Amino acid sequence: RSFRILPSDVDEVRNEGEAPGAYVVRVSREKAESVADGLEPRTGGRWVLAGDTIVVLEETILGKPEDGDHARRMLEQLQDRRHEVITGICLLNRKQAVCCLEAVRTQVWMRRIEPAEMDAYIRTGEPFDKAGGYAIQGHGGRFIRKIEGSYSNVVGLPMERLGELFRKYGIC
Repeated sequence: RSFRILPSDVDEVRNEGEAPGAYVVRVSREKAESVADGLEPRTGGRWVLAGDTIVVLEETILGKPEDGDHARRMLEQLQDRRHEVITGICLLNRKQAVCCLEAVRTQVWMRRIEPAEMDAYIRTGEPFDKAGGYAIQGHGGRFIRKIEGSYSNVVGLPMERLGELFRKYGIC
């Protein structure tokens, strides 16, 4: 099978009072529907996979840092404690009437980070396009003490669960 990456134009604003898990599932559904709308009717029946990943600390969603000071504040909040990474996924095929929605959750424990190593990490530029200000698959991985759940979910897409869904629906 061939795959294409298609951007969506979904507004990712969280609704007032919306729980983090419900938020990422809604956003992933809206992304999938937006892409499907652009594909149909000429390519109806195509599978669309969309996802959205967030970092949650005590019900507060930590987005992508705006600058170095913001990245530092996020890392200071996350260090030496547990947080949750939630990825909402939507697997959509309108012709087959399938809209599979899930939230995959991984618990992550970050160790204490020395100020000098935090400064050095921020200087790498890695935190700036990452929810929560770190990349477990990059230099930020050295700050992680433990995870419970899917490593690939923390990277951004829960491959184990997607493999199960792809087999269930005969995608690949």
